[in-house]
Amino acid sequence: MRASITGVGHFVPEKRLTNQDLEQMVETNDEWITTRTGIKERRILDQNKGTSYMAVRAAKHALERAGVRPEKVDLIILATVTPDMLVPSTAAVVQEELGASRCWGFDLNGGCTGFLCALATGAQFVESGRHQTVLVIGADKMSAIIDYDDRNTCVIFGDGGGAVLLERSDDGKSGIDDYELHLDGAGAKYLYVSGGGSLHPPTHETVDQKMHYVHQDGRVVFKQAISGMADVSGRLLERNGVSAETVKLLIPHQANYRIIDSVAKKLHLDPEQVMVNIQKYGNTTAATIPMAMSEAWQDGRLERGDRVILSAFGAGFTWGSLLLTWTMDR
Repeated sequence: MRASITGVGHFVPEKRLTNQDLEQMVETNDEWITTRTGIKERRILDQNKGTSYMAVRAAKHALERAGVRPEKVDLIILATVTPDMLVPSTAAVVQEELGASRCWGFDLNGGCTGFLCALATGAQFVESGRHQTVLVIGADKMSAIIDYDDRNTCVIFGDGGGAVLLERSDDGKSGIDDYELHLDGAGAKYLYVSGGGSLHPPTHETVDQKMHYVHQDGRVVFKQAISGMADVSGRLLERNGVSAETVKLLIPHQANYRIIDSVAKKLHLDPEQVMVNIQKYGNTTAATIPMAMSEAWQDGRLERGDRVILSAFGAGFTWGSLLLTWTMDR
């Protein structure tokens, strides 16, 4: 039995934060940002709304495309590093908003690799036969944990949400083919938010020291991301006998265009085989892959039977890839 994607959806806020806007906020310029990241603008959610707002709308989009009512969902897995609150889970908030009264669920924190971890986890619930309809969501309000005085991070991140619906493959063969995921805690010191947890609960001191914002060593993350994503993707393709020319799309985590381009070249993929939308949204962390997947299908770049590889790298360090055969009809 295979799990297959039967619905995809995404949501982004209307408010745009352009490179020109950032020029008025920090010492930077459009050329510097574009050259180093490939980003032209990013979306920002209203301050009085949380991650669940985007997650619910992305989920509704995916359910509508699949023709599935919320009551049929029996599991929600929400990948995020920016939950609405510590307790309860944001998955619980989403369940209530959706009216998915028959399901249970949980949040999953895998950094920028979170959606891949959630997708692989959801697939196993379907493949075991214990669940029939699993909603996997990646959503993050990164603007809530970004220091807009720090030009090294504020130019990179944006807000958004994406979702997929997993059900049993109708032919029993296509769908989620294989995946490989990794974790190396030695990388924790290079990308983190140190404040807000049980080690450093919120205090005036933690706020003053900006411990509730994202901090990263960009050079280390950049190098590790290229090697990690390229190596694991290459192994996955080789293990499954999939050649570069038969890959319809690589849908990578949208962290930096130079990372995406380097990974694609290492895998011997042509530009038309790579999905890129970082210029519009920046790095939306757990949301980048499902958002890109939804846009790719929406734009007619995916057809039933296409081989697709997803790949990501994020805090932890976490990284991995997932190979699938597309099963949605147009």
